Amino acid sequence: MAAETLYGTETLGSSGDAVPKLEEEENAITLDAVLGVLHRGRRLISVATLGSLSVALAVAFLLPPKYTSSASFIPPGSNSGSGAAAALAGQLSQLSGMGGGGLLGAAKSPGDLYVGILKSSSIASELVKRFDLLNVYKVKKESQVEKLLANESKFEVGLKDSIVTISVTDKSPARARDLTNGYLDALRETNSRLALSEASQRRLFFGQQLAKEKDELADAEVDLKRTEEQSGLIAPGVQTASEIQTIAQTRAQISVRQAELSGLRQTEAEENPDVLRLQSEIGDLQGQLARLDSGSGKGAGTAIPTSKVPAVALDYVRKEREVKYHEALFEMLARQYESARLDEAHEAPLLQVLDPASYPDSKSGPPRMLLAFFGLLLGLLGGCAVVLLRDRISGPPVN
Repeated sequence: MAAETLYGTETLGSSGDAVPKLEEEENAITLDAVLGVLHRGRRLISVATLGSLSVALAVAFLLPPKYTSSASFIPPGSNSGSGAAAALAGQLSQLSGMGGGGLLGAAKSPGDLYVGILKSSSIASELVKRFDLLNVYKVKKESQVEKLLANESKFEVGLKDSIVTISVTDKSPARARDLTNGYLDALRETNSRLALSEASQRRLFFGQQLAKEKDELADAEVDLKRTEEQSGLIAPGVQTASEIQTIAQTRAQISVRQAELSGLRQTEAEENPDVLRLQSEIGDLQGQLARLDSGSGKGAGTAIPTSKVPAVALDYVRKEREVKYHEALFEMLARQYESARLDEAHEAPLLQVLDPASYPDSKSGPPRMLLAFFGLLLGLLGGCAVVLLRDRISGPPVN
């Protein structure tokens, strides 16, 4: 008696022992047998396929739609500044916070260099703060947001034309567009901040020196003003001459009255009203002279002690000379800075935006048809595998 199974054909002898008909067919699996097993398990296969397809469709339609916005720009050509490209390559490591070799080891064109800038943590951090991506992605750490942003961002360099394309995918079409344009804006700012040429280096140097000199000039002006307030000096030469003239006139008036008093005393007694008047006037003028000498007098030109006029004037002149020095230095640095800035404007590599990011009007994901197809395929293959495995475990049917 012979029995046909999935695993071959057996012939039972008179003693009940299986004797192989053909040695090469002992473990052979025939297509008809496989199809037969699958046909008997068609119900299970159908249930598994429909179940997997239903799950895939549910996932596909529950996933929020995504939109992709793209922009492209033409990087500065290598023929316009190979030295600038080399300088840029040396500075990218500072922007990205990693070694330049890991980021720029494969850089072969200006496009690769600018893709390196776009991938830097410096630009990612700027976009995170600008668009408040911590709240958008619902995470607490900026490093996690930067990773999520990097996963949704794509940068490509054309093989033939070196045009750089920026693509950003997001749940919001407006945010996808804004993030893409944000990359361009951040790239422009970073490009202008980097010193890519000799003029840029000079502009940075003179800019720093100009800012420092501005502070020093302000300090010198405040110091001069403090000296004016403390000493009362405004114009040392004119004011000192006026002070001396006032003192001389006061002394002359005292001398005149003292002479009058001496002549009057020869004929009049001390109680005479004119004698008393002259004594009073002389006393007032002597008090005024004392105040002029001590610097406690009132009125313009009377606040400087005559004994200290040379020292005060010298201190004032020194402070004024310091202000004039810083003014001259500031003007010189300002001219150098403007010259370097104009040179940089002629030499600076400019980004030429070919296509700015636009509002995406169609969804880029999720791929619902593809998910449904894979769900259908997974259910079908899974059901077939379960049916065949069950048949192998349960063994061949017995007739």
